[in-house]
Amino acid sequence: MYDKLPVPGRNDACWCGSGRKYKKCHAAEDDRLDQLYHAGEEVLPRSLIKTAADVEGIKASAAVNMGVLDYVGEHICAGTTTMDINRWVEEYLSAHDAVSADLNFEGYPFSVCTSINDVVCHGFPDEGAVLRDGDIINVDMSTIKGGYFSDSSRMYCIGEVSPERRRLVDVCHESVKAGLAAVKPWGHLDDVGAAVHQVALDAGFSVVEEYGGHGIGCEFHEDPFVSFTSEAGTGPILMPGMCFTIEPMVNAGDPDIYIDRGNGWVVRTVDGSDSAQWEVQLVVTDTGYELLSW
Repeated sequence: MYDKLPVPGRNDACWCGSGRKYKKCHAAEDDRLDQLYHAGEEVLPRSLIKTAADVEGIKASAAVNMGVLDYVGEHICAGTTTMDINRWVEEYLSAHDAVSADLNFEGYPFSVCTSINDVVCHGFPDEGAVLRDGDIINVDMSTIKGGYFSDSSRMYCIGEVSPERRRLVDVCHESVKAGLAAVKPWGHLDDVGAAVHQVALDAGFSVVEEYGGHGIGCEFHEDPFVSFTSEAGTGPILMPGMCFTIEPMVNAGDPDIYIDRGNGWVVRTVDGSDSAQWEVQLVVTDTGYELLSW
């Protein structure tokens, strides 16, 4: 087998834990993956495929993750500080037997990312960062519950937002929908990124190249990297059971970014233009995809 992982006997229990015989479960899919690999396609190892039990665990984590974002949406307003949001997150997670995947990840010091206006991603919660009428903010949540990881983010418009900012937020959301529509089992991952990119370009916006989506579920960041400036027809094969995020960062101006040297985390647009991001988490199915966190 292409990935050097064990292959059960045809009448043995399938490696996925379904309890079914291998020949009745993943044997045909594994043969297809092996054939694609030897035909020159990029095929990820089967260890990244999520089992039915994995998906249920991810859904339980995602229910908490989305619950936090719902809570934020119900309470966020002008006058809210981004540190208020961090407190809400910590209180909600504690009440639901979950923890933040962000906190202490590679040294990140907070439980959530709060990115306002020209902040592209990884914005630090701050008592001094007070939301004002007309701001746009991305709140990026990542949760661990029962050993499973979920991840999604939403944009919030504070008070009366300018038409230009509203359009940026809406176009970014539409680009995610286009990416989802491009998820086809046995297709290519980069079809997703190409679809996302085209929506942003058609609207006159740009997409950040340096950051993208990622595999997730049993770990916070798994393979593959999901580019949103990719070329259709390329990239890994979309295997049923793959779980990853779609999370484009769409800039109103140029795509160029820089990282704050003071903290090594906060990413901003070089030209000071606004940036928007929506993030969803999905699993590829035999017929398309199932949305897990949004």
